[in-house]
Amino acid sequence: VDDVAAARVMDRKFVLVQSRVNNSQDPLRKNRVREKRYTFDYAFEPECTQEEIYTLTTKALVDGVLEGYNATVFAYGATGAGKTYTMIGTSEQPGIMVLTLNDMFHRMQSVQNSDFEYKVTFNYLEVYNENIRDLLSPSSTYLDLREDPVKGMCVAGISEWEVRSAIEIMDLLRKGNRQRSQEATEANEQSSRSHAVLQVTVERKEKTVDTTTPVCIGKLSLIDLAGSERAAKTNNKGLRMIEGANINRSLLALGNCINALGDHRGGKGVYVPFRDSKLTRLLKDSLGGNCRTTMIAAVSPCWTSLEETLNTLKYASRAKNIQLKVVANVSSLSAHIAEYTQIIADLRMEISALKRALAEAAREAQDTLGGESESETLTKLRNDIVMNFEDRMQIRRSLLDLEELKARNVAQVRKLERIVT
Repeated sequence: VDDVAAARVMDRKFVLVQSRVNNSQDPLRKNRVREKRYTFDYAFEPECTQEEIYTLTTKALVDGVLEGYNATVFAYGATGAGKTYTMIGTSEQPGIMVLTLNDMFHRMQSVQNSDFEYKVTFNYLEVYNENIRDLLSPSSTYLDLREDPVKGMCVAGISEWEVRSAIEIMDLLRKGNRQRSQEATEANEQSSRSHAVLQVTVERKEKTVDTTTPVCIGKLSLIDLAGSERAAKTNNKGLRMIEGANINRSLLALGNCINALGDHRGGKGVYVPFRDSKLTRLLKDSLGGNCRTTMIAAVSPCWTSLEETLNTLKYASRAKNIQLKVVANVSSLSAHIAEYTQIIADLRMEISALKRALAEAAREAQDTLGGESESETLTKLRNDIVMNFEDRMQIRRSLLDLEELKARNVAQVRKLERIVT
């Protein structure tokens, strides 16, 4: 039995786990092996490539984000099972975070000649010992997690970065990963001591100058969870033991939320303990809200990790029962603010031209004063002045109306950004 892996994949759908049943009173059943089967959407062997895993789990979510849908991908499992490798990867084998962002910008650039324009902003944080840190603007202070009735869960004071290419976001991603808390343990030489959360917001709108235009705002969350661990196996002491306790605490809260959301026997009145941990509060919308969520369970085929493998597969199996209602985040905007700014500038130029025309008309009237009677000249000048004044007043009223409409649009855009952030 020791030569056979404790967990193996069959038909890319099933994970078979073997466990020993020791019965000292029954010699015939001593060291008997019991087999359990878990069924998932996809199951991957250790030989699978990063590109293959990305194609079957995450690639289909990219188009939805560009169309205004929310999506979340997170890796769950024990320490040393390969979560960080799957999500971040290496320079030779980039992980899901890198592949997703490259694919997203490639698709946006492929439609640049269309009628859409995009705005991409993102933030990168970690939850370390139940404290939230900004990985892109590190400081000694921790950030507060607040719940807004409109925007939902938000991190106060976190830095938002606007990027225009995949190269920019990759540089910032590498910068954030260097700031992440990692230490060596006996179970993993590069053990992540915190949960890393990368949130990307994509705003898409048309380039036309229609009076109303739809605005789609999608949010993509990519999460690399720290692995659950046992102090007896990792031999952690001091600060490493405290870190492990906080990691297990947050993962236990996540498991309780998955159990509650997957239990439909209690109906709508089932209590979900999102507030037991900051991690579960951050994942509240991803687990039980308006979001397309992919859970990647990383397990080890070794016998020494059998119990951790079984626990991970149990949580992943229960997560399949979670039901989500997904709708696109689409709103209408009363035209582009930049267009109104251009219209206002054109009207001001027209007013200046009218003023110059009025001055030239006055000079011409003075030149022709000798050929006409004084009363006729004054009457003509008065009529010209009245007409020009009426035109100016009409333009001024139009200018005020446009400036008021611009202010309303600015307020509406800020409201949409608060809802999505």
